[in-house]
Amino acid sequence: MLLNPRPCPRRRPARRWRAALLASAVSVCLLAATAPAQPLGVGDRLFPYLGNPGYDVASYDLSLTYGGTNDKPLEAVTTIDAWTTADLDRINLDFAHGTVKSVQVDGRPATFTSAGEDLVVTPDRPLHEDSWTRITVKHTSEPVAAKDQDGGWVQTSDGLAMANQADAAHLVFPSNDHPSDKAMFTFRVTAPNGYTVVANGVPAGKDRVGDSTTWTYRTQHPMATELAQVSIGRSAVVRREGPHGLVLRDVVPSADRKALEPWLAKTPDQIAWLESKVGRFPFETYGVLMAQASTGFELETQTLSLFEKHVFTEPAYPQWYIESIMVHELSHQWFGDSVSPRTWSDVWLNEGHATWYEALYAQEKAHKSLDDRMKAAYGSSDRWREAGGPPAMPKGPAPGQKISIFRPNIYDGAALVLYALRQEIGGPAFERLERTWVQEHRDSTASTADFVRLASTVAGRDLNGFFKAWLYGDKTPPMPGHPDWKPTEPAKEAKAGKGRARK
Repeated sequence: MLLNPRPCPRRRPARRWRAALLASAVSVCLLAATAPAQPLGVGDRLFPYLGNPGYDVASYDLSLTYGGTNDKPLEAVTTIDAWTTADLDRINLDFAHGTVKSVQVDGRPATFTSAGEDLVVTPDRPLHEDSWTRITVKHTSEPVAAKDQDGGWVQTSDGLAMANQADAAHLVFPSNDHPSDKAMFTFRVTAPNGYTVVANGVPAGKDRVGDSTTWTYRTQHPMATELAQVSIGRSAVVRREGPHGLVLRDVVPSADRKALEPWLAKTPDQIAWLESKVGRFPFETYGVLMAQASTGFELETQTLSLFEKHVFTEPAYPQWYIESIMVHELSHQWFGDSVSPRTWSDVWLNEGHATWYEALYAQEKAHKSLDDRMKAAYGSSDRWREAGGPPAMPKGPAPGQKISIFRPNIYDGAALVLYALRQEIGGPAFERLERTWVQEHRDSTASTADFVRLASTVAGRDLNGFFKAWLYGDKTPPMPGHPDWKPTEPAKEAKAGKGRARK
């Protein structure tokens, strides 16, 4: 039971904003001690039952044992260290696809049950606000998707990878599955000899015992659960050096290493190009994971972006386009990974920026006009807003349908907002804003309101009216500097931003 939920006033002052989210969820958070277990959430408008109030995760230690068959459950132990931010009789974790075998809280057995997509844990004694607690869950991790579930483990031709965005990490492991609660991660993955395991962060050991090997990786920066990545396969790890000695490691099918090398070799220059725009790469390592899988999208998992291998071998995609998609996912390491959205309504900050730098790269490297792309997006913008909501207020799900927030208006529609902003405040101020944004919010979360405040500060004037119209309006405002830009008729609509899905 959660009593008087409120943010911790001492150890984690950066999380005070959570009080507003908790207030919106208070009707489901204040439970009587004898009431049945219920699913909780942190009050996200789009995912009301994602995340949980009452605690702040500091770290996850995830141990997985892979038996060599990617359609069989993995044995797993998830250990969560957290600060309590309220008095708790119960602890809700997001977990919806696996068998829980036991739970301990601070080393003592705890009872548990399920409620919706929550694992509800009752420790043998109440937890007091502002205390350190350790929750250990022994469970299975199921690689085969259940009916009506999407995301989590991805089966590859030779093993597994992860695709947890936006709300699927809790299909893999128990967690506080919301980007507002970033934490450090340790992965310990045991697989048969002959397999290679790579995860977020940097290697921290490899121990071979008999016919299996345990691989350990640790993040050096906090990470949102949706960005977790574990690759298990018969893979080659290709290493090289990036700008200023940055450690790069790519993961590819061993048989395709030579054929894929020309693509892998492009990453150092792509990083250098982005650093010239927004500053130093925010993590200790980077690489691409080219998986033999069919997902329909690419994904910016932290320090190891996920791509479908066939994107790089399919002749239908021109080289400039594939490179721009590589830059899209790379851009997310700054916008979305290092600086994470505080709520899922802020996701335009991720995708708008990644689309912006994707398009800018295509202009500078392949002479694909940014103005033409933005003009086409402007023509489509009113219809995108009607169909999916304005960029910072995506529409919720239709009754009985699982929400998909990855609609055109948070990609090219959000990049259009950034284009309008640059038109409004000028290129030099826009570039200062971009650099300051990723510096000030590095390793943290940030909201749309934070971006509006910073943009106003950098521009030296109040931009609230500008952003209200562009981010929340039902109709697209006039484009500064381009009074001739008009919405296009559906039959004449240009294919702005069409192509492969990217997240």
